[in-house]
Amino acid sequence: MTLKVGVLCGGRSAEREVSLRSGEAVYQALLNCGYDVVKIDVGFDIAEQIKQHQIELAFLALHGKYGEDGTIQGLLELLDIPYTGSGVLASAIAINKITTKKLFKLEGIPTPDFTVITRNEVSNLGLDHACKKALDLVGLPAVVKANTQGSTIGISFVHQAEQMGAAIEESLKYDQDVLVEKFISGMEVTASVLGNQDPVALPLIEITSVTGVYDYQAKYTPGISDHIIPPRLPEETQNKIKQLAVKAFQVLGCRGLGRVDFMVQGSEVYALEVNTLPGMTATSLFPDAARYAGMEFPQLVDKLVKLALEK
Repeated sequence: MTLKVGVLCGGRSAEREVSLRSGEAVYQALLNCGYDVVKIDVGFDIAEQIKQHQIELAFLALHGKYGEDGTIQGLLELLDIPYTGSGVLASAIAINKITTKKLFKLEGIPTPDFTVITRNEVSNLGLDHACKKALDLVGLPAVVKANTQGSTIGISFVHQAEQMGAAIEESLKYDQDVLVEKFISGMEVTASVLGNQDPVALPLIEITSVTGVYDYQAKYTPGISDHIIPPRLPEETQNKIKQLAVKAFQVLGCRGLGRVDFMVQGSEVYALEVNTLPGMTATSLFPDAARYAGMEFPQLVDKLVKLALEK
């Protein structure tokens, strides 16, 4: 194929190492498909690198800030280079957990109750005030998350009131805003969505971890977590999750690919967040879902290139 594809990976976010692994996997798969491909570690000179390599399409294997937040998408728009995944606005919204949840509420997509703590609020009114607000509005147990981080970076599970302060401070290391969310005890399920105008949900995955928490270590260490396909849920519940996943994908204006994470408690389903550039490593969820649907990894990356070229 004559199309020159640049796999953009690495970058400056806290998820750099995972992105490098995603990038290598995508690079090898594109080579296998016969593309003219180059792998680029995204740094301050990314615009020069793109021009130097004469990239005609960017395959984004970036995760987190400066990759999944609309910034690299904006640069590529200015350079008139097509790219995989969602556009500027959808990317910026999806990486912002608080804005995403506000849109979920507006559009009737069930999501756990939450409140927001800001760095300015903690500075002006004190950490005790922030803790009382979080405990009064959300209660226990709760999950405290850095607003724009992925891969469970800056996340804490709070089961006792005295843990709330440390959890807020930990999240503030990574972000100006902190999401305090009601902890939902139940099954963790993820729905991968593929497509542009008519997206479809791939087979769902139930996630279990030997530690009981699907954290950074569980995500990227082979053998720590299990992906159960299909999940141990009634077909009616699975269909409900798939419909909500596609709705969330469309509400945010996503395209190409995305992954919507859910918690299932009995018959209740709660959407947590949308990932616009899900991982593409050997242990990643999106490739597993595609494989179960009959699409091997090279076929998947080829499909994503074709979706990126659609107007």
